[in-house]
Amino acid sequence: MVKAVKFGGSSLADAEHFKKAIDIVLADPSRAYVVDSAPGKRFKGDTKVTDMLYACYDKAAKGLPADKDLAAIRERYDAIVEGLSKMPGGEKLKGFSLEKEFDTIAENLKKDPQRDYAASRGEYLNGLVMAAALGFDFIDPQETIIFGKDGLLDQRATDEALGERLKNVKHAVIPGFYGRAQDGSVKTFSRGGSDITGSIAARAVKADVYENWTDVSGFMLADPKIVKDPEKIATLTYRELRELSYMGASVLHEDAIFPVRDVGIPINIRNTNDPEDEGTWIVESTCQKPQYVITGIAGKKGFCTVLTNKTLMNGEIGYCRKVLQAFEENGISIEHMPSGIDTTTVVVHESEFMDKEQRVVSAIHRLAKPDSIEIESDLALIAVVGRGMKSMRGTAGRIFSALAHANVNVRMIDQGSSELNIIIGVTNSDFEAAVKAIYDIFVLTQL
Repeated sequence: MVKAVKFGGSSLADAEHFKKAIDIVLADPSRAYVVDSAPGKRFKGDTKVTDMLYACYDKAAKGLPADKDLAAIRERYDAIVEGLSKMPGGEKLKGFSLEKEFDTIAENLKKDPQRDYAASRGEYLNGLVMAAALGFDFIDPQETIIFGKDGLLDQRATDEALGERLKNVKHAVIPGFYGRAQDGSVKTFSRGGSDITGSIAARAVKADVYENWTDVSGFMLADPKIVKDPEKIATLTYRELRELSYMGASVLHEDAIFPVRDVGIPINIRNTNDPEDEGTWIVESTCQKPQYVITGIAGKKGFCTVLTNKTLMNGEIGYCRKVLQAFEENGISIEHMPSGIDTTTVVVHESEFMDKEQRVVSAIHRLAKPDSIEIESDLALIAVVGRGMKSMRGTAGRIFSALAHANVNVRMIDQGSSELNIIIGVTNSDFEAAVKAIYDIFVLTQL
């Protein structure tokens, strides 16, 4: 068996957590390929190293000295290296130093400051430490993870480059979060992108499992900040994960499933602080019946709706396309589009729409010629997701009954054609109460 394992920033925040990650890798010989994040917060109020690096870039880009900021980052790494070297098994780090790397970073920030380059150095430096501590080969993603001209991952080129580089490498550390742009410069994924790198590495080495280690024991049925001690999800499918991640469940980056989904590699979310916990398995498909009708609840605040009214809209060919063209012309992506006989509603992120709303309204009038347009804000969306919903009658009825009992007014309903999810729109202020009510009706009533 071969495993690719990824450790998040909270699992590598300091020497103590770093040691736990090293012990986890060494405890299982099949954990042969390791992907690391940059050091996260050590305590409440602390700053992530990636954010410290962004601050360095901001100063360098303005021609201001960033030496003190870079020195503070170096102190974080020096503390990790020194702490590890004093722990059992830390002999490999005796005499290890990142001095040359920090000199290079300082020089590059002065000579040609680049935002992605600066941000990527957290993972790069952590990878060097991890590789030295484990005695593994170090693989630089700038040489092996390729982005296309469109700025998106070039999966085919990456498969070839990373596969070739790892062909005769039995144990390796690969920093997460970045790769190479077409011009050879460093290009990063969006925040949390080390999850994607882990998935890419698992695919490249044809791993049997992709283990993603973080500070929680898998996915929970609801946000622990809203629901106290929510139940854990034992198994969920790629499709369920996609729905939950997109709607705010933040344990795993929503794009991390794509490289492994095509080749059927399961993802196992594990807890660095509780390595014996089985965590959550994310699979292509399963015959295992979910413990509850729903697999999870996730949501986001900050949406608005644009409702167009037009008599006999349903008989007008191309009407919806014309409405959507107005959003496309203004560079706004849509989230959902529930409709009726004479109405159609487009749901968008309020932050993206607010500064362009009148341009969009004008474009809709020009293109689709509706009778009227109504805009409403202050909307939160909640996704109730679960493969068990297909075979269970009355799921929607239970949801709306629970919300009515909690005095939550439903402002929008949109059910996916796959019957895998139901999207509910509520007022922002009702968001937490709605999540609790849905969780209670499907979980607490069955305990």
